[in-house]
Amino acid sequence: MLPEARKRKIVELVSAHDGRSVAELAEELDYSKATIRRDLRELEDDGLIERSHGGALPASSVGHERTYGEREVQNLDAKRAIAARAVEELADAEVVFFDAGTTTMEVAKRAPTDGSLLAVTNSPRLAVELEGDANEVKLTGGTLRRRTRALVGPTAESFMERTNFDLLFLGTNAVDVDAGLTTPNEDEARMKELMVEKATRVVLVCDASKVGKRSFVQFADLEDVDHVVTDDPLPADLREAFESAGTRVTDDAGVSS
Repeated sequence: MLPEARKRKIVELVSAHDGRSVAELAEELDYSKATIRRDLRELEDDGLIERSHGGALPASSVGHERTYGEREVQNLDAKRAIAARAVEELADAEVVFFDAGTTTMEVAKRAPTDGSLLAVTNSPRLAVELEGDANEVKLTGGTLRRRTRALVGPTAESFMERTNFDLLFLGTNAVDVDAGLTTPNEDEARMKELMVEKATRVVLVCDASKVGKRSFVQFADLEDVDHVVTDDPLPADLREAFESAGTRVTDDAGVSS
């Protein structure tokens, strides 16, 4: 296993189990404790975990906004599976908005690059990925939030207010039956709210770690979503709420065919 893949797996294990000891990580990954300790020091320096006595803890407590770097390495296989299913929603000659985020990045990686769509995004990173060979890509402009690498603020909002989209690939920090779709930051919530308002079709892409959670600011209701794609079966009450709202549910994207 390459060092970067090993460190990504460490972050996943620490996050999934709410902490892991050096001994447990060494046994699960079949590496020496010295190697694991070195990896943990580097991961802590990058802000991806917090070291504890004899092991590591997740870098973010419940309700705290994870950085782009943290989210980039978490649940990557699930995000890729979600993206592979979500990209099937694309049609030729559409104007498609890609929300900033690590799951939407995986969708962008699978989007056609032959000029068959006009791509719009509030993420400089996604813009580079979407350009490909022939695509026209538009950025919203605005102020870059370092934590999430998303463009926000009055300039970005002004762009959104003047534009319309056929399709939106939307990310979220949390989705809950009662709270709807929520995110920690007010500026990002406003941008997401405008995305939903301006899109004809909304495809929500989120892995199972976001399900049943609540964050600070609501930006959409369940009925604002036309199709939700996730990697694990939704809780019965959330699936029923989505379906009652007329939302199509694909909650088996993580199942290998």
